[in-house]
Amino acid sequence: MGFKCAIVGLPNVGKSTLFNALTRTAAAQAANFPFCTIEPNVGEVLVPDERLEKIAAIALSKEVIATRLNFVDIAGLVKGASKGEGLGNQFLANIRETDAIAYVLRCFENDDIVHVSGEIDPIIDAQIVETELMIADLESLKKRIAGLEKKLRGQDKEAQLTLDLVNRSIKILEDDRPARFVERTEDEEKAFKELQLLTSKPVLYVCNVDDDSAVSGNEMTKQVADYAKEQDALSVIISAEIESQLAHLEDDEPKEYLAELGLKEPGLNRLIEQGYELLDLQTYFTAGPQETRAWTIYKGTKAPQAAGVIHTDFEKGFIRAQTIAYDDYIEFNGEQGAKEAGKARDEGKEYVVKDGDVMLFKFNN
Repeated sequence: MGFKCAIVGLPNVGKSTLFNALTRTAAAQAANFPFCTIEPNVGEVLVPDERLEKIAAIALSKEVIATRLNFVDIAGLVKGASKGEGLGNQFLANIRETDAIAYVLRCFENDDIVHVSGEIDPIIDAQIVETELMIADLESLKKRIAGLEKKLRGQDKEAQLTLDLVNRSIKILEDDRPARFVERTEDEEKAFKELQLLTSKPVLYVCNVDDDSAVSGNEMTKQVADYAKEQDALSVIISAEIESQLAHLEDDEPKEYLAELGLKEPGLNRLIEQGYELLDLQTYFTAGPQETRAWTIYKGTKAPQAAGVIHTDFEKGFIRAQTIAYDDYIEFNGEQGAKEAGKARDEGKEYVVKDGDVMLFKFNN
């Protein structure tokens, strides 16, 4: 698994330009007018991880396979989208299928690019988009009440739990707070996710800046960073224009271009890093002569469930997992060297997989 991230924002904030650059495609029509994206575009990118190539070089692998991340470019929302304004509900539905939401916020001045509301204020932009999602959530929850109350009369215990979550969620939303602030127990988490609330998803604010602000940001990005803390969210600074330039460079040109700008890595890398942190994701590896592959799992995943990401049979028949920490794999030149140094461990069903583990699963067919 990787993760699926919706890219949302008001018209003309650079959302589709960023999508095109990040996915190295021209699938989304980037233009200086609202609603230039008519269908939700889905782009797939490889998750960069320098550890992959190092492991593959030692394992003499024929193929190197990175994990993948999907971006879904949602057409520019406007005030009233939840009531069908602009392209409305058609696109709100597409957001429900994603793991997280990246709000692209305009943090640059440019008289040649019109702003839909006439002024540049990334916080107001974020609030407009979130308000539309909150209104859609409220409407969705209120429609559920009658059906749940009917089930409750039939002594349905699950209906009681769900109705309680619905009422608590409505209260939070009516207090002008997104549903991710609903307090819930571990036992309630599954039922809460089944509500499919737009504002329950983790949020990453993407500050789209001009070239001069790409390294250190500006006053607007500082405001967004402070706002993100208040909203239990994260923020990242990216220049869609720089990413567009990078998308057309080859070989060593991207590194040279980034060095000229004073940037250590592309914005895509930073966006993915923040996305992984937001969703509590991490990576483990499998390595052999045929392939070295990265696998994405949630932090806290135990060995059998990590094996299940490869194939459900691996989880069902799990016996044990030979496990080598990444640093040990590199230091002792692979599996055999790690074994000789006593760094290859057999871990059982209760082992919690660590980021960077190189694993070989033993299972019953």
